[in-house]
Amino acid sequence: MHSWRTPAALAALLALASTGSAVQNVSRSGRYLYNADGSRFFIKGVAYQPQGEVIVDPNNPFGEPSTFIDPLANGTACARDLPFLQQLQINAIRAYSVNASLDHDDCMNALSNAGIYTIIDLSLPVNGSINRDQPAWTTNLLDLYIDTINVFNKYNNVLAFNVGNEVINGTDNTVAAAFVKAAARDTRAYLNSIGSSALVGYAAIDGDWIVDLAEYLSCDPSGSNSGSTSIDLWGLNNYEWCGNADPSVYNATNQRFQNYNIPAYFSEFGCAIGGPRPWTEVGTLFTSPMSDIWSGGLGFSYFPASSAAGQFGMVNISADGSTVTTGQDFDNLKTQYTEVSPPNSPSQSSAGSTSFPSCPAENTNLLASTTLPPTPNDAACACLESALSCQFTPDTSNTTSIIGVLINEACSLLGAQGGSCDDISGNGTSGVYGRVSACDPSVELSYVMSEYYEATNRLATSCSFGGNGTVNANTPSGLSASAAASSCLANPSATFTPSAPSGSGAAAPGSSGSSGSSGSKDNGAAGFALNPQAWLGLAVSCAFSLLGGALVLA
Repeated sequence: MHSWRTPAALAALLALASTGSAVQNVSRSGRYLYNADGSRFFIKGVAYQPQGEVIVDPNNPFGEPSTFIDPLANGTACARDLPFLQQLQINAIRAYSVNASLDHDDCMNALSNAGIYTIIDLSLPVNGSINRDQPAWTTNLLDLYIDTINVFNKYNNVLAFNVGNEVINGTDNTVAAAFVKAAARDTRAYLNSIGSSALVGYAAIDGDWIVDLAEYLSCDPSGSNSGSTSIDLWGLNNYEWCGNADPSVYNATNQRFQNYNIPAYFSEFGCAIGGPRPWTEVGTLFTSPMSDIWSGGLGFSYFPASSAAGQFGMVNISADGSTVTTGQDFDNLKTQYTEVSPPNSPSQSSAGSTSFPSCPAENTNLLASTTLPPTPNDAACACLESALSCQFTPDTSNTTSIIGVLINEACSLLGAQGGSCDDISGNGTSGVYGRVSACDPSVELSYVMSEYYEATNRLATSCSFGGNGTVNANTPSGLSASAAASSCLANPSATFTPSAPSGSGAAAPGSSGSSGSSGSKDNGAAGFALNPQAWLGLAVSCAFSLLGGALVLA
């Protein structure tokens, strides 16, 4: 057990940050990663995210944390942890939740100069990710992703941005895969537009069915060997190895991915049951034959984490945040990481270029269309919102708690008038997406409220919705919601290179640089499925879930 205090931690961090960078540009060739000098690159790291607060609530069925702590925004905490990260001899960390409004210079520069890359998840807890049960890819989510990319684009040690973490956790919600793929497409297009070399990744829960999802996220729907809709980096959250297991435990996993077309790694690994963990899987993961298939992995977790299987983590942090006490998990992983020496093969020249095969057909393991949702269009959705006859004007700042209920109510009332909510619906299995389905949920709600208001001959009380709706006096006389949608969203299925949203850099919801205190911005990331009456709220799936939701981290 080792402890370390930080009386001069920040000064030490700044001193390290002033030295030359120790990272090279990492790129993809074939199914492998390579440094700029042509040597093969293996991810050897840890998950680096303090656990957020989880509040038990019927509207939070997935156990998502209500707050998160940005691990890259507190220079003192980074200074405290950096010596221990260096002891582990890692070259990468993964941060699951970051706040685009905070300053990350101290942490990111110090990590860079220590030779440590970052893998950054773009999604956020509670209302900042693709909802696995009611999936959508909307303007508010795209804007959130772009805000984060813009903040981190200046750092040279961002290896990858993840567009999702365990969004699909079983065969019953693979309908969400089309929305994840659309997020990868638009994130890739934006990164290309700003000249970023960061990879686009996805981190998946493990399961026998998972190879279908992996192939779908790395395929080309057009059949022209294009990577424009593909992820660059496949992450698998794998917990098969426990104790001093035998390498054969990975046989099935290796067989599933032995011919995979893009780089793959273990985005999390480490036994979820019992402890301390010997981490003997490291020697297997970083040597052949696994090194022929996988490009390393990230041990879970540096910080303490709670799960249904108990508590585990590599270190403990004192209540005042000043002291790190390492445990046997830390010492064991340090030993394993110190001893491992991954092979420098195949050479970059023999790795070839990455191919993107045609997409797999829909089957019982994957109900995902190759017709993807459109690129969310901020300008078009803003145009629509300003023209709608009945607008959502909530009487509470906590709109997350009411949007789902109000959409359900509005759709039921509209249905009773012979209308439908098809325009705000999207179905990733059929590939049918309503023309308003890529707009922010608040715009979708205003649209349905307007349709109901108009269906009742613009009766003023039909726009009340419990005091949350207001008649728009600026709407041109006789202009219907449908006509406004036709005008503002003239090409609702369009895909294009997105641009940075206006007003970028707003505070992220429920975030903090150091304490995890709640924020105020509502990203309203809920989607709406083709069965509007089944819409039950804003539960999402961006937080870490292990063994079917046993553990939550953000």
